[in-house]
Parts: sequence; C-alpha cells; structure tokens
Amino acid sequence: MSSTTNTQAFTHAVTGDGPASGLTITGRQGSPAERADGAPLVIALHGGTYTSEYFDIPGYSLIDRAVEAGIPIIALDRPGYAGSTWIEPEESIILQNAEALDQVIGEIWAEYGEGLAGVVLIAHSIGGAVATAIAARHPEWPLLGLAVSGCLLTVPAESRQAWLDLPPIPTIDLPVPIKDSVMFGPEGTYDESMPAASYPSNAEVPRAELLDITGPWIERVATVAAEVQVPVLARQAEFDALWITDADQVAGFGAAFSASPAVDAKLVPGSGHCIDFHHAGEALQREQLDFALRVAASANAPA
Repeated sequence: MSSTTNTQAFTHAVTGDGPASGLTITGRQGSPAERADGAPLVIALHGGTYTSEYFDIPGYSLIDRAVEAGIPIIALDRPGYAGSTWIEPEESIILQNAEALDQVIGEIWAEYGEGLAGVVLIAHSIGGAVATAIAARHPEWPLLGLAVSGCLLTVPAESRQAWLDLPPIPTIDLPVPIKDSVMFGPEGTYDESMPAASYPSNAEVPRAELLDITGPWIERVATVAAEVQVPVLARQAEFDALWITDADQVAGFGAAFSASPAVDAKLVPGSGHCIDFHHAGEALQREQLDFALRVAASANAPA
C-alpha cells in the first residue's frame, strides 16, 4: 500500500457574480500525463466531517486511481472546510452549497475543460446530497453523470435527535471514537490501518449540515432527485449507521431519480458508511471511474 499520493494543491477564486461571488475554494487535483480517449473531468465532493483529503488517503485515493485511468480529477473542499470560504447558513446549507458550487464548477470547467467530454460528479454522504442538488439545477456546464455513495432516504430517529441536541455553535468537532463508530463497519470489513489512516482528512463540520441532512433534506430529497436528468450510479453500505439501510431503501432511493435515463442503485456488502475506506473501497472507486468513462463515451457518441 502506497504511503504517498500524486496530487497537487488546488485553489480557485471565484471571479463572476452570483451565489459564489467572493468565495475561494480549495482542494486537490490529479492530472494524468496522458488522458484516456474522451475522458471527462471528475469533480469530487466530500461528506461532512471530512475535507477533500477524503479522496486522497494513501492506498485509498480516488485521485490516484483516476490519474491511473487517465481521468483528470479535482476534489473540492466544500464551503467552510479547509481553505474554502465559509457560507453563513440560511434555510438549507445543502442547497446553498449546491448553488455556490454550481457556479464554481462552471468557472472550473471554463478553465480546465478544454478537450474533455464534460463533468462527472462523484460525491459521498452530505457531498452526495449537494451533488444531487447541483444536478437537479440543470447546470449550464456539461454535466454527464452523478455517482453518489452514503446517501439514502431516511435516517434513524435517534440520529436526528442527537444532532438537534448539539450545542448551538457554528461547527462541531465530532469526537474520534464516536466518528469511527458511525463511519466504519464491523471489524474485518476494513484494513488494520483503518480508521487511523483516515484521520488526516478529519475536520469540524458545520452544525447546519448535520441538521439539514437529517431533517429538511429528508423531506425534499425525492423532489430534488426527480429533477436529475443525467445517469446516476448510487452505492450504499450494508453497515451504514447513519441511514436506515436495506434493499428496499436502496431501491426507493434509485426510483426517486425518475427523470434520469439510467439509474444503477445497489447495496455494497461488507462495508460501513465510508465505503472508500473499507475493503470494498477499491472496487467502488473503480466502478465510479468506469461509470465516468462510460457516460463520457455516450456523450461523445454520434447522434
């Protein structure tokens, strides 16, 4: 297992007017020496309590695997994480993220998209909700597909109450033992180097995200998903402590994307919430990248 990754720091200062005006967005970038034929640009969005480094942990790096596959990739720090500008929460921090990142990705596409087929979003957990909301906005830049994991329809009632009971402060530093208990599956589903190997990507989470994903987002997810008009790949961990997870829930989540031309929603056995950090992680990431190449090829195909 490699102890390093081959990525570069990424920073984008928003230049245009709009919901992202004045924001700076940081992250990390992987640029293959030789691109795959018809490759897309992958934009990766992390979940709550993590930074973009979630996608760049040595031995578990989606960025490294994308570069190996000849796919340019940029993993963004969502607003309020790492060096990215904080957004003051209003009615829905998830929808605010989507509005701002829609503009950000449009500017990134204008700068980095030459010769590429379009954009594929790969996103985890709250990042998956944000990516779904971006796709539902029907962005002006060429979105080709949406790949999400760690997102479903319903959360346990005790989870919602736990977040409601948090102190009214802007960000929450989730204690590591608690975080490990909800982000990882049973022992044996991940390598002995985990969960510790994931700790460099840990971050404080905006309290508003935890309240939104377990309340208002649950009420609107079906409506938002129904607006998505690109192919969808959805994967959900068997042992996800943050969602009510079973085959019916996974099928229901997939069915919510009723306007999508193709939906592939499946349960991933032997994994916890952060599938990427489990034994199943490599297969998940390769499946997501294969999906990205596939939808890009469809976009490049003659009409």
